[in-house]
Amino acid sequence: MTPAGDLPDNAVTDELVRGRYRLGPETELLVLSDGTAHFDGGAMFGVVPKALWGRVVASDAENRVVLGLNTVVVRTAAHTVVIETGFGEKLPPKAAAITGAQARLLHAFAAAGVEPASVDMVINSHLHWDHCGWNTRFVEGGQGVVPTFPNARYFAHAGEVAHGRAQHERDRISYLADNYEPLLATGQMTALDVAEGEERELAPGIAVELFPGHTRQLMAIHVRDGASGKRACYISDLVPTAAHLPLTWGMGFDLDPMRVIAEKKRFYARAIAEQWLVLFTHDAATPAGYLEAAKAGAVLRSEGS
Repeated sequence: MTPAGDLPDNAVTDELVRGRYRLGPETELLVLSDGTAHFDGGAMFGVVPKALWGRVVASDAENRVVLGLNTVVVRTAAHTVVIETGFGEKLPPKAAAITGAQARLLHAFAAAGVEPASVDMVINSHLHWDHCGWNTRFVEGGQGVVPTFPNARYFAHAGEVAHGRAQHERDRISYLADNYEPLLATGQMTALDVAEGEERELAPGIAVELFPGHTRQLMAIHVRDGASGKRACYISDLVPTAAHLPLTWGMGFDLDPMRVIAEKKRFYARAIAEQWLVLFTHDAATPAGYLEAAKAGAVLRSEGS
């Protein structure tokens, strides 16, 4: 996120390729940006007082903070995998205006030299619209949608699909059916029934695991290089930014805040001990980093330590 201090109006980042990381000889990660967005600071930090979060994150006159929209492309000899697909271009006009949606992901793919048609797998951690917006795109003229990645198999958790369809008053605004229903209808999206405690491999070196709390079936995506054994983890909205690393710093959007704390503890225990590269879904300044233990939970490990 943007560090505390003066925040210019309409602050954006011009970066499309946010980072390149190599886990080993077999696996490259590209962090690509769908742009930035403005979200209410109170919504992003829940019960944490602004007197605390305002020390580390800047906000504008309307109390909005700047978020990144970070997609990860995993490239191996056998696969090109996309993790999350950002806001997309299908937001209702009011939501697009409030958030300042930029819809830059396809420009980022072009800048990185990745053809959408080359992608063979897309994984959604959950189905909130800010994580799966480019699953589909408008056809020319805006009448109907088609898969953005025509040759890819898409994956989401079956519980997320069911919850999105249920349209509960608490969070129905977070689900946009055009991001997943057309893919389910054609069989291009698989609804996974991953159980708690299971790490489900979808391809060599690519696996998903439940970390409930933000939603009931939030999935983290694990990436492991077969030669080096090094691992990265896209933890999604369990820890959306580096500013959310303290155990009790959660979001107002979280369905089960107590579970978020428990799952953070479980995640930090492994990520720190096994030295995972942690990928942040909404951090506009820090797309990835390594963690170390701290009294409040975890902090980013300083370079060279």
